[in-house]
Amino acid sequence: MTPTARKKGGRVRVLLADDHTILREGVRSLLAGEADIEVVGEASDGREVMEQIPRSRPDVVVMDMVMPHMDGLAATREIKCRYPDVRVLILSMYDDDEYVQQVIAAGASGYVLKRVAADDLVRAIREVHGGASFLHPPIAAKLIEDYVRRLAAESEPLGPRDPLTAREREVLRLVAEGHTNQEVAGLLSVSRKTVESHRANIMRKLGLHDVTELVKYAIRTGVLRLD
Repeated sequence: MTPTARKKGGRVRVLLADDHTILREGVRSLLAGEADIEVVGEASDGREVMEQIPRSRPDVVVMDMVMPHMDGLAATREIKCRYPDVRVLILSMYDDDEYVQQVIAAGASGYVLKRVAADDLVRAIREVHGGASFLHPPIAAKLIEDYVRRLAAESEPLGPRDPLTAREREVLRLVAEGHTNQEVAGLLSVSRKTVESHRANIMRKLGLHDVTELVKYAIRTGVLRLD
């Protein structure tokens, strides 16, 4: 029998992992009252979890995020790599979006806060064992808000891309201010021929035909300020 083999119709085999003994004892006591759930092992860190799985053959690992030696995130990745049938339910005090996204991406089936009611934890264990995912409602709401916010940001139209180089913008500003090509050349310490080349490129890139259009463009885009 493989470490992850389950008996059809049997009790849900749970492995508890937390570096706080008192919390493990509390969860064990809570689950002892459930006829369809059996605590088959305990671990105080991720390394112990990996040692326990072959011996205790859990269906669900209820695990803290922050543990010594190997944390919940690293342990989740390792479990899903070596024992893909084992379900991981994170039981944590942190409701940070980044934590949740990382463990879900690593393969966890659920994320529950330690402050939830006992009934919620029991329901989460049953649901992840049955193949579903479970997120504590406030966490699910935050993830949805974050997802919607990202979608909105991605869908915002981008402003028109400035086709001019930094030097061309300098030339544009000086020409729009009324300087001659020779004066622009002196101000930028370049040759008059270089200024003429920049000016021709500006007109071509912007589709402009004379200085009047160039000045209007400079004002409209903020290159030339009238204050």
